[in-house]
Amino acid sequence: ATENMQMIKFVLLVFTLCQANAWVSPTSSSTKRASTKLSISIGKNYTPKWKKLETLADKEGISAPSEVGLTGQISVVFKQGDQTLQTVASVGDPIRDVASQAGQFIKYGCGKGECGTCQALCNGKYITPCTAVVPGNIADGEEYVIQVKEVKSKGRSSGKFYSVRSFIMGFYNNVLGMIGFVKDRRLARKNYNERIEYENMIAKIAAEKRAAREAAAKQQE
Repeated sequence: ATENMQMIKFVLLVFTLCQANAWVSPTSSSTKRASTKLSISIGKNYTPKWKKLETLADKEGISAPSEVGLTGQISVVFKQGDQTLQTVASVGDPIRDVASQAGQFIKYGCGKGECGTCQALCNGKYITPCTAVVPGNIADGEEYVIQVKEVKSKGRSSGKFYSVRSFIMGFYNNVLGMIGFVKDRRLARKNYNERIEYENMIAKIAAEKRAAREAAAKQQE
């Protein structure tokens, strides 16, 4: 019971310290409002350190391959949801390069054609654009259509450094850490007690055997 009370007191102490560090209590209501406004303005005005740039096709607004001097015998069409992009390519061109040429975003994983992250549907069969090439069995005038999987977000941002949710999740992680610490401490104490009992038992057996040998030696004398 005493050990449990000590652990409870320790958890409450750490809990209080976390609250004191995460949420500083202002001395007045005006200070509290100013602090809240400051935190909100920091979150809104924060500029990410980096953000993925648009492709050349998106920036220039180019839709026809002939406008940029692209040459090729095969018409390649990329379809992703309601979006359709078209370009031209030659036999043996990597699909990955052709997609970049058309401005088509494809989410890649391993880059070896093994994970299936970039898997796309083409003529009823699945291909991996990271390793596939434009085939040579396409008839004249026929389009090579590739159905790309839709993704939630094409661009990536470094996000916000400060938010209320970050404080809440940080406090939540601290609580989980304290609970895990208490559980591990109990298990460690239990293992320690079991090891001490086992060592005492071995020492007792060894002492009994030693005493028996000494008694047998005295009887022989």
